[in-house]
This record gives sequence, C-alpha cells and structure tokens, in this order.
Amino acid sequence: MRTQHKPLAILKAGSTWPAMARAHGDFEHWLRRGLGLARIHTRVVAVAQGESPPPPERLSGAIISGSHAMVTDHADWSEALAAWLRCAVPTGLPILGICYGHQLLAHALGGEVANLEPEPEVGTVCVALTAAGREDPLFRGLPERFPVHASHVQSARRLPRGAVHLARSRLDPHHAFRAGPRAWGVQFHPEFDALAMRAYVQRWARKPHAPARDWHAVQQGVEDTPEAARIMQRFARLVLEGNC
Repeated sequence: MRTQHKPLAILKAGSTWPAMARAHGDFEHWLRRGLGLARIHTRVVAVAQGESPPPPERLSGAIISGSHAMVTDHADWSEALAAWLRCAVPTGLPILGICYGHQLLAHALGGEVANLEPEPEVGTVCVALTAAGREDPLFRGLPERFPVHASHVQSARRLPRGAVHLARSRLDPHHAFRAGPRAWGVQFHPEFDALAMRAYVQRWARKPHAPARDWHAVQQGVEDTPEAARIMQRFARLVLEGNC
C-alpha cells in the first residue's frame, strides 16, 4: 500500500486510563496492531476532543473506537459523529464500530441504546453467530461460538431498521450487526489482548459500586481470543482491497 492512498481513519472516541496508555499504548495503538497497519496508513481523528472526521470520499475506511463515555449522554462531539455516520454509511465506506462505536452506529441509524440489564458484561465471554453471521464477510468461517473480550455498561437494545443481526451473547442479544453495504458494529473488543482485558477486570473490581460478582473468577476466566482478532484482520483486508 503506497502512502498516497487514502488513509483509514481511527475515530478516537476516548482513551484508556493514563497509566495503562503509558505502559501499553492507547486505543489507537491497539487498533493499529490488530489491523496490522502501519502508522502512515492510518489517520487518528480525536473526535472526542472536537476534531471532525474527513469526508468519507477521502478515506479508505473508518474505525470508531471504544470509550469510557456513554452514548446516552448525547455529548455534542458524539452527536456530530452520529451525523457523520448517517452520511458515511450509505456511501459504502467500510466502517467498524467497536463497543462505544457499535452503540453509536446503532443510535445514529435509528436504533436504541440503553443500559444493559440486568448487569454489565465484563471479561471473556462467548458469542454465538446467527445464521446471517455465519455468512457475513467478517465472520464467515469462524466457529459458531467463540470467545471475545467485553467491558460495557450499555448496549444496542434495539438495532436500526434493516440492520442484519450477526451475533449474540448470554447477556447481550445484539453483540454484532451490519448496516448498509459495509458498516459493522461489534460490542466486543477484537483489539483487546488478554493483558488489556485483565487490566479492565481489575479496574472493574476496584470500583466503589462494582456489580456483586466473583471478580477473581472473572479474572481467571480471561483467555486469548484469536477468532475475534481475525475480524480485525479481515476488516483491514477489506479496506486494503478497496484502496488498491
């Protein structure tokens, strides 16, 4: 891929904790690693700090990162990004929304985001593909059930009209969907490795109002998620194929 080609935009909706970022990098570093793309092939846009994404025609693709913010707070920057998504999705630009990005994609296109009931989903969990998921370009050939990393309080309670439902977990029925020709939302974190997931579990365990559960068991249950990582690689290939 030559540098004059259009970049993939990493739309940064937030950051991990400062200590974590200093030791292991921030969301954009984990995303680049998962995609297998060099810095020169990507452009980080700090949307949570008020930066505006480029027009879709100037990009080869876009990833919306996770965030510690809440979609239901309707922050100005978040609603501006939702408006950008409403314009970008119909163009066929490859888009991947992760966690917050997944929820924002649902919200932007007319779905509903709300707190996950009865409790947040944290740790390595199992997702199951729907029949449509088994045929989807990002999921085809993966096992019908596979482990993923999750850390979320909210979820896409209702998918947008016309969205294709791709995967569910025990707690969240809408773990993945596709909207339009090439826009995907995944509630789980395909860019997380086991180290990042364990750090998030530890952080949850220390929260003053953490859900009552055996956090040691959650920590012990963290494992590698190679199938989820393949989704990032497939998205990168899809972007590169359209950028040649």
